Amino acid sequence: MPDLLLVSLYPDLLRTYGDRGNVLTLRQRAEWRGFDVRVEEVSRGDRLPPGANIVLIGGGTDRVQVLVGRDLRSSATELADAAAAGCVILGICGGFQLLGRNYVATDGASIEGIGLLDVTTTAPASGRIVGRVRAHGELWNRTFELFGFENHGGRTHLGSAASPLATTGKGHGNNGKDRTEGAVQRTVIGTYLHGPVLPVNPAFADALLERALAPRTGGGPLPPLDDGLEDAARREAQHRRR
Repeated sequence: MPDLLLVSLYPDLLRTYGDRGNVLTLRQRAEWRGFDVRVEEVSRGDRLPPGANIVLIGGGTDRVQVLVGRDLRSSATELADAAAAGCVILGICGGFQLLGRNYVATDGASIEGIGLLDVTTTAPASGRIVGRVRAHGELWNRTFELFGFENHGGRTHLGSAASPLATTGKGHGNNGKDRTEGAVQRTVIGTYLHGPVLPVNPAFADALLERALAPRTGGGPLPPLDDGLEDAARREAQHRRR
């Protein structure tokens, strides 16, 4: 059994924004610290492998979300059990929406989510939320800055059981009104940030890894890495897009 079993859900369908970069980042940052990592790709009709430590769900179009949503609901119990056992589940954009209770598309069609996040999403008839985001994130008593790109039609609102992942300083966030970005509920996280998000936000990536690797490490902090290149890339991107 590897130290870290990382599962990528529907990588053949939910790949609109280069979400494989998130998988590669988590794997590399764990391997740099000496952990043995196995990555498994799971698509429609496949079962979730037992013992998963991290599950990633990427983004896709409304049409793809309908296809994926049907299959994902058949795995809802497995994912809920995995989360209850401490598995970290991260949904990006469309994956974030599917982890919620439901998503109402522009044509009025309702796509049922799996309810691991107490959030609901509706898409207005026109207008998308697009642009750069800078936000202050908080996850399991860790704080960090978040930087990324948002491009979504849905407006997501959090219920009482979910907490925001971050508060936006620049950008629109979940719905353009309350300055929230993403959601957290126990070990389930959703965000609208692309880029992909984890390569340019190493502190966020490490927060996920520390929680996922807790059975191996006892929950202590991971050894630091030299993130000079990541920090320089983020500063340059911020400077160019002011």
